[in-house]
Amino acid sequence: MNRRNILWSAVSALGAAFGASSAKAAAQAAPSKLKVAYHLSDAEKVNFVLGNIQNHIDGVGGPEHVTIALVIHGPALKAFHAMQANPDVSKRVGEFSKGGIELAACGNTMKAQNVTLADLLPGFVNAESGGVVRLAELQSQGYLYLRP
Repeated sequence: MNRRNILWSAVSALGAAFGASSAKAAAQAAPSKLKVAYHLSDAEKVNFVLGNIQNHIDGVGGPEHVTIALVIHGPALKAFHAMQANPDVSKRVGEFSKGGIELAACGNTMKAQNVTLADLLPGFVNAESGGVVRLAELQSQGYLYLRP
């Protein structure tokens, strides 16, 4: 009887070890896409942050290999007004939007600057509850937070 229990325990332990190694191998074989939230509020950092995002996309092999959200509030939002945006910013925002990057404009900043989504470059969504609220939501969804 005692031998049977020892044998059963050994077989159970071997099965558990095999199952754990199979799960680990499956997780390594199909890594999940990294999710990153970029926070931009400083007007003087607009080009720097857009460059960081482009470097991030290039570094991972394209937008299909990473999920990125850019959340903008405060003075930085003025750089994304369609009538004021410089051509480089307009071009990058268009490429990012086509690449699936979420471009979120703080609803509170939009009210303060008296702008609507129609006044911004194409591709933006309204973070109606606020930019910082959107950043917290993204972090709760597993996004890594970057504020370059």
